Amino acid sequence: MAEKEAWYKKSHWQILIGMFLGLLYGLIAAAAGWTKFTNDWIAPFGVIFINSLQLIAVPLVVASLVLGVASLSDLKKLSRIGGKTLAIYITTTAIAVVFGLVIVNVLQPGLKVPEAARMQLQEQFAGDVSAKEAVAADVQNRGPLQILIDIVPSNFFESASSNRNMLQIVFVSLMVGIGLIQLEKSQAKPMIDVLESLNHVVIRLVDLIMLFAPLGVFSLIARTITDLAGDDFSQILQLLAALGFYCIAVVLGLVLHVCVTYFGLLKLTTKMPIKTFLKGIAPVQLVAFSTSSSGATLPLTMERCEEKLGVSEEVSSFVVPLGATINMDGTALYQAVAAVFIAQSMGMDVGLSGQITIVLTAVLASIGTAAVPGAGIIMLVIILQSIGVPSSGIALILGVDRILDMLRTVTNVTGDASVAVAIASLEGQLGEPSVDEPDSHVRLHGDDPAQHDEPVSQD
Repeated sequence: MAEKEAWYKKSHWQILIGMFLGLLYGLIAAAAGWTKFTNDWIAPFGVIFINSLQLIAVPLVVASLVLGVASLSDLKKLSRIGGKTLAIYITTTAIAVVFGLVIVNVLQPGLKVPEAARMQLQEQFAGDVSAKEAVAADVQNRGPLQILIDIVPSNFFESASSNRNMLQIVFVSLMVGIGLIQLEKSQAKPMIDVLESLNHVVIRLVDLIMLFAPLGVFSLIARTITDLAGDDFSQILQLLAALGFYCIAVVLGLVLHVCVTYFGLLKLTTKMPIKTFLKGIAPVQLVAFSTSSSGATLPLTMERCEEKLGVSEEVSSFVVPLGATINMDGTALYQAVAAVFIAQSMGMDVGLSGQITIVLTAVLASIGTAAVPGAGIIMLVIILQSIGVPSSGIALILGVDRILDMLRTVTNVTGDASVAVAIASLEGQLGEPSVDEPDSHVRLHGDDPAQHDEPVSQD
């Protein structure tokens, strides 16, 4: 058995190695002027990795969510779980925004940006600002109930053609699951059997795709570095020098939110050690960091919650897809910090009423802009306009937005997993975690299937 255990390499260590090598290569490539080579020969592997994860996101959500709802047996249970989930998601988002406001008001990073650097950044990213303002104007023209219209699609297949329509996919899946509850078991069984088979296939595909994760992460990190630096490595240093305190404020807020809100939630609702939780979702956090996409990370989040943290499929299939769609705590916190930072750097004061506006807008934005491309920056433009700060100020933060976006995504997926564990515990559907056991799905070379109750895998 010890020899077989040697075959297993912890997936998070493999991804960490890929991340470190990608960072090292990116720095060398930026210094040596290899940006074009990186874009042509390295970056495509990262795109393939993200596309592979996104490819299975829709079938996974449809199959798992329909099965999860159908297994609830009655609508009262669905409404109970749904009510708890929405209440926790909205509460944690509000707390995240408050944390962000407290930190940015205490540190006041906007006062530490040199005037010359502020003017240079505004000029450098003026074109990007105009594009974001145009999209934000379209969002502002939407009616107050447009979010409800956006949730209900007129054509499911059109919705399923884009991962940006995940909220619509969740809605349709919920409706189909509710429909199955209303049927006789004999009538529902054929469809349930098909969806169960699809669900098992997709989970196997997650394991296969994760074998490619170290190379994908290497590529994504390398491209991020070269995109930020171009062929001039000093650009990164200049950005960090000008916006260092802003970055510190965002990162400090994200860390505080994870440690206080999410870990506090786990302590209040479960007996699971924080170390066990982090060990279970470590690969999820690393993939989220490299892809900057909660949607792309969704299949892995669901798998790790169910297989490593003991969350029942019934809870995971409902809570995690919903969280990937509406739970944007990291983004909400960043919007609060960024809005006040921009105001401070322009010498403007955001009073109590303005900060209350930020809280309300950021919380609503975590749900209301799920289908809007670039929702974080776009909603930041709207927040700035609502508190009377020129939206052109977003030019100050666009240079480092990619780096912070990676960290925001880690916060978002950590929140999805922690809420899933909490809901499972509250519903009495949290099993024993199995983070120290080898993964099960893809059999390694040399394994004899007859020696196992089920195949084993390597992430």
